Amino acid sequence: MTAPIKSAEDLAKQTSILYGTMIGGSTYTFFKKAKIPTYKRMWSFMSTQKNPSVFVRNGSDGIARVRRSKGTYAYLLESTTNEYESTRWPCNTMKVGSNLDSKGYGVATPPDSDLREKITFAVLKLREDGDLQKLETRWWFENSQCKDKNEEKLDSSQALTLENFAGIFYILIGGLVSSVITALMEFIYRTVFKHQRLNHALCP
Repeated sequence: MTAPIKSAEDLAKQTSILYGTMIGGSTYTFFKKAKIPTYKRMWSFMSTQKNPSVFVRNGSDGIARVRRSKGTYAYLLESTTNEYESTRWPCNTMKVGSNLDSKGYGVATPPDSDLREKITFAVLKLREDGDLQKLETRWWFENSQCKDKNEEKLDSSQALTLENFAGIFYILIGGLVSSVITALMEFIYRTVFKHQRLNHALCP
């Protein structure tokens, strides 16, 4: 599955593919309050589409609209939900581009509640022990309804990780070689300089 749109910038530069989000959701609010020119332009476009409106009442409507549109509508939503929906049958949706923003989830408690610290420490322990990652792997990937698509994504992700690691390795080697060359040149310079000073001192 390929996409003609690779990023938010690509969406903002065109008008043939409509795009929208859920009314009143966090993504809706993100674009409505955006200060970055690209996102402000996207909000201006979305808010002026009236017939039909590009906004939907809930996430299910947004996903369904994407599937009905056959490539003429993009639904903007939270990355976690996006990644999950991409593993659901009929496997005809995909996440495009990188995340527009970075926000975490939280658990709300009443002010001064005794549960606040307990929940905080419990979540931190789950993260440190790797349990949160295990849960994501279980429900997002192991229970995926799109096995071939998911395996392809994992393979490409692993390849990218290896490429990034190789790049860091090359940078470290390059830095080490540069340091050795610099130290060697400095040693030669000091040796020659001392030798010249010694010769001048011995001259009558």
